[in-house]
Amino acid sequence: PFNLAERKTNSHSVVECDHARKEVSVRTGGLADKSSRKTYTFDMVFGASTKQIDVYRSVVCPILDEVIMGYNCTVFAYGQTGTGKTFTMEGERSPNEAYTWEEDPLAGIIPRTLHQIFEKLTDSGTEFSVKVSLLEIYNEELFDLLNPSSDVSERLQMFDDPRNKRGVIIKGLEEITVHNKDEVYQILEKGAAKRTTAATLMNAYSSRSHSVFSVTIHMKETTIDGEELVKIGKLNLVDLAGSENIGRSGAVDKRAREAGNINQSLLTLGRVITALVERTPHVPYRESKLTRILQDSLGGRTKTSIIATISPASSNLE
Repeated sequence: PFNLAERKTNSHSVVECDHARKEVSVRTGGLADKSSRKTYTFDMVFGASTKQIDVYRSVVCPILDEVIMGYNCTVFAYGQTGTGKTFTMEGERSPNEAYTWEEDPLAGIIPRTLHQIFEKLTDSGTEFSVKVSLLEIYNEELFDLLNPSSDVSERLQMFDDPRNKRGVIIKGLEEITVHNKDEVYQILEKGAAKRTTAATLMNAYSSRSHSVFSVTIHMKETTIDGEELVKIGKLNLVDLAGSENIGRSGAVDKRAREAGNINQSLLTLGRVITALVERTPHVPYRESKLTRILQDSLGGRTKTSIIATISPASSNLE
């Protein structure tokens, strides 16, 4: 749906979604020219009236099953600032306090995921533990959003993991053990308070950084022979920085540099995904911090979903 800035400019909608055909059509000629349009096909399409639960069930539920089987997976939210990435990933609390948060229609992917992990593993009788971390990548620097220290500018160092050739170790990253689903919102609120935000013309609360919420599950199972096995599954839920161009964002000086770094990591992510799809021998994971951190969860026996959020407003036509 339109955001406040788009409503103020009296924009009209130029986007139509066809759920059955999984198509998005953009009227490129504006209101007067109904015939000129571009149509794009996706694996799934969600219109402005789609509920949070529908996106979660369609996109995340199948991936969560893989994580519980012991695989590493990733879900990205990608798009222009102000199109609903953070709302999709984190959601909001409804003003109606009668809702528990798992009933809350505004709850996003992160709280729903944690809720379902606890539900599935408790029902199966599996002995398990859940740890979460929340990392921010800002101007190619790493910051821990769950570190109890009041120093928000403390940068983290990243090293290759000698035990896992595709993994990295982030020195000093706080991993919090979550004992129940009710602790999740406290963790999200703690992270949001620390997250680097900067007012741009695009969105007064526009985040100029990527955030990576990682959930690691250790599950203990006993085989028929009585042998104890530990399975480890990991899910990265990534809220990417705004993908708008520098001119449109109204960014100047430092902000323009930020936009350059943002574009660098988004371009690298695109190149990594293209290389994986085309099965090229070299995948450029090391060209950005974001792709290096996610290296063990992209490619190979992993699943990745990208939720692309778009604005329907004519003011955003290029």
